[in-house]
Amino acid sequence: MADLLNIGLSGLSASKTQLSITGHNITNVNTPGFSRQDATQATRSAQFSGAGYIGSGTTLVDVRRSYSEFLTSQLRSSTSLNSDVAAYKSQIDQLDSLLAGTTTGITPSLQSFFSALQTAAEDPANIPARQLVLAEAEGLARRFNTVYDRLAEQNSFTNKQMAAVTDQVNRLAGSIGSLNEAIAVAAANGKQPNDLLDARDEAVRELSTYIGVTVVPQDDSSFNVFIGSGQPLVVGSSVARLEVVPGQSDPNRHEVQFISGGSRQGITSQITGGELGGLIRYRSEVLDSTMNSLGRLAVAVSDQVNSQLGQGLDLKGNVGSALFGDYNDEALARLRVNAFAGNSNAQPLLEITDTSSLTTSDYLMEYDGTAYTVRRLSDNQPMTVTDSVPSGTLSITDKNGQDQGFQIQLGTPLPATGDKFTLQPTRRGATDITAILDQADQLAFAAPMRAESNLQNSGTGLIGQPDLVAGPSPIDKATLSAASLSLDVTLSADGKTYTLSDPLPAGWSYVDNEGAPLTPAPTFASGNTNTVRLAYTAGADTYRFELSMSGRPANNDQFSLTFNQSGVSDNRNALKLVDLQSKQTIGVDDAIAGSGASFTDSYGELVERVGTLTAQARLDSEATGAILKQATDNRDSLSAVNLDEEAANLIKFEQYYNASAQIIQVARSLFDTLISTFR
Repeated sequence: MADLLNIGLSGLSASKTQLSITGHNITNVNTPGFSRQDATQATRSAQFSGAGYIGSGTTLVDVRRSYSEFLTSQLRSSTSLNSDVAAYKSQIDQLDSLLAGTTTGITPSLQSFFSALQTAAEDPANIPARQLVLAEAEGLARRFNTVYDRLAEQNSFTNKQMAAVTDQVNRLAGSIGSLNEAIAVAAANGKQPNDLLDARDEAVRELSTYIGVTVVPQDDSSFNVFIGSGQPLVVGSSVARLEVVPGQSDPNRHEVQFISGGSRQGITSQITGGELGGLIRYRSEVLDSTMNSLGRLAVAVSDQVNSQLGQGLDLKGNVGSALFGDYNDEALARLRVNAFAGNSNAQPLLEITDTSSLTTSDYLMEYDGTAYTVRRLSDNQPMTVTDSVPSGTLSITDKNGQDQGFQIQLGTPLPATGDKFTLQPTRRGATDITAILDQADQLAFAAPMRAESNLQNSGTGLIGQPDLVAGPSPIDKATLSAASLSLDVTLSADGKTYTLSDPLPAGWSYVDNEGAPLTPAPTFASGNTNTVRLAYTAGADTYRFELSMSGRPANNDQFSLTFNQSGVSDNRNALKLVDLQSKQTIGVDDAIAGSGASFTDSYGELVERVGTLTAQARLDSEATGAILKQATDNRDSLSAVNLDEEAANLIKFEQYYNASAQIIQVARSLFDTLISTFR
């Protein structure tokens, strides 16, 4: 009877525990990270009797959670990857809409500006048409400014979001450290604390949404958590932390530092995965290069338009004024160089020398006490630095001798040993561009020189208007005013060819297509259209002109080139301004003939690149979302609570409890029967 009573009591205790575990599962069905638990039962040691071994009931051996380290690790890595892609996609979607939008992009403003130039070129003396050019130029500059502001806001958001994410990382790291300590103490008793283990797994999974992690289980049941390239964020109960600080090379570009004890380590470039990894990846792969590409386009537009205007004459016969502001203003040149924290007081200037050779990369300049080294950050290639010591000017070329389009003015004080600088030639170009011309009559639509035929000519020769193909900008009005040229025709004996005046007046010379002097003077075929190439040199400046000679000039016919003093209706320079829209002026490689892109093509390439990356991000988002769902389903199929199954268990263990109670009741009845026998 006592044996039967003990057997019943063991079943009663086991069923009660099973009911408690089932109830615990049901009430935590919606608890994030909870793993379903079940109890493992075993028979008690049997007792020997004369008839053999007789069982003595049951006992609970262990309460286990349904858990797979592999499935949990798979879910963790999938979560990290999906969060990375989601953060990247959310930012690049905004950028794609901004750049490609018909109301927010640069293309509509570019087209409106050149359309206004085309209209003005058709009637160069029309003041309202000229006013429209000024208005569209101001609209174009503002559009560049606005797009840059949106990109700057994204950069600012990235900085703030990085700080918010690292706060969450630090909070979760602290929780994991505390749970590690509690789990190690509990596990010392020989059994696993299931709920604490679930809480820690969920904390690690949540941590992986913010940053990629590597988890290494330890013998005492604690987890060591590593980030980046192996930095220990959590080791047992010891917890390091992350901090977002202004960048050493660029205060507007925040960096992540790993702090352990009293040491700090910059780990921005080493972080992958999670929301933090996605934000950093977007900034380095897309945002920085987009700001540089947009800035390069703005600087190129400003330079090319101003340079062309500087080679023409306005309605008053004066040399054209700049339409856009000076991008090499000292204040702007200074902002292109960011000194590293801890540098000396040196602050070099970066002057743009050739907008067609500019790249979209930033550069790192270092001084070791004897020489300057420059490295292009986009491809990590070392540059060749030519130091003009007397002037304190550094010229930068790549290994192929290709000019990078800028130079460094060291100024005073000179950099000290160990100084480092980030060079950003184009980063601020889109915010620095401004339209400064406010007088429509100062737009230089007329060419500086004109050609005329002598009224007394007897032949049918015609001279075309000269085209200034090369020369300084702005031109020197006084120099060209004094550069009048008369060309006299001398026919050959058979009348089939002719030459023009030779020798030419001082300063003038015949040149070939490359500008090299021609000796003797070229011979032209009568009756054909011929190209005459001339150069005029005054001091350090050389002006190269091209004009056409056609028809059949007679002997001693005269043609003249003079300064275009009253070219009110001349639109030749205006047409050159219009041609800038399709001229290849951006990203020109001296070693590749025909290289480079036009304004529209350059912006189109930027939009296409961002659009391609956006489409890829959307595909990645779908793919990683599917992978995450599969990993979640795999984990839930093993560990999640099934209410139908638990409801069935409730009925089963309730019956188990009732049956065990019935065993006790039988034992009691037997005991009562035995006692009554001795009464």
